[in-house]
Amino acid sequence: MARVLRWFLLAAAAAAVGCGGGESGSARSFLSFGTAPPGGAFFVVGGALAEVLNGIEGESWNVTPESTSGSQENIRRLDGGELDFAMANAAVTYFAVRGTEGWDRAYPMRSVMTLAPNVTIFLTRQNSGVRTITDLKGKRVVVGPAGAGFDFFVRPLLAAHGVRYDDFTPLNATQAGAVDMLADGSAAAVLIGGAVPTASITQASASMDVFFVPYDEATVASLAAEYIFYSPATIPAGTYRGQTEDFHGLDVGSMHIITTEGQDEDLVYRVTKALYENRDQVVQRHAAGNAINPKNVVRDTGTEFHPGAIRYYREIGIWPE
Repeated sequence: MARVLRWFLLAAAAAAVGCGGGESGSARSFLSFGTAPPGGAFFVVGGALAEVLNGIEGESWNVTPESTSGSQENIRRLDGGELDFAMANAAVTYFAVRGTEGWDRAYPMRSVMTLAPNVTIFLTRQNSGVRTITDLKGKRVVVGPAGAGFDFFVRPLLAAHGVRYDDFTPLNATQAGAVDMLADGSAAAVLIGGAVPTASITQASASMDVFFVPYDEATVASLAAEYIFYSPATIPAGTYRGQTEDFHGLDVGSMHIITTEGQDEDLVYRVTKALYENRDQVVQRHAAGNAINPKNVVRDTGTEFHPGAIRYYREIGIWPE
């Protein structure tokens, strides 16, 4: 009923705009694009993608980026018909489409485009005494916003390093809130990250002396072998203030654009085409736009691609048959 009511309201709004005498006199389609809370890369990148889509000549859509709690909420709202497209972490979607790891059922999500690696780190202050993942035991640690679904990639990551949630006090906060908690001492460490560079890490490193808690390289290799969405990722030296060496981190699930299995194929085709052919405009707004390239956009992260996206990628010859 929620989905039917929503489409009825959208149709009525579109008809009203069409009768209002726009440039072409044709109705506009209103598309909602789920992102994440402010402070993280999803919020910024999602807004950039929506802005680029709204500037495409010949398209009558009006794309509105919506701030949400993140991947988990986006998947549920897509399924409920409240969103048309959304950003998500590939690890969260991986388990959602399989109905495992706490999901109540399999959710019919489809990938549209694989975007930038979600390079997530545990950040602490230089004087905190935390130098390894094991040192998180007994501490207060921010593990992401409530409802975002960080658990799906954090628990396997911690478990591989011999740490359980029961070993520390998990706290929930947005990335901006996590930086504040690290600054005032209410958290000993925070899980933070996204597309590189991430605004919240830039803010933290500019305002305090921070330490990037290293991962065990053998453990990272083992995780990447077990789960398709994990992969080693490096943050180049100099990306953040005080970072004098490359940080060998982990892509805990690339950000990707998702929609529902039943989304209109032609619409998905046009959205995919518009973003791919205007990727230079995305780069102007965030460096994550560099991930919109022939090799990366079709990269398999464990979620099937939507037929509309596949049609475009085949058309330009980059789909791996």
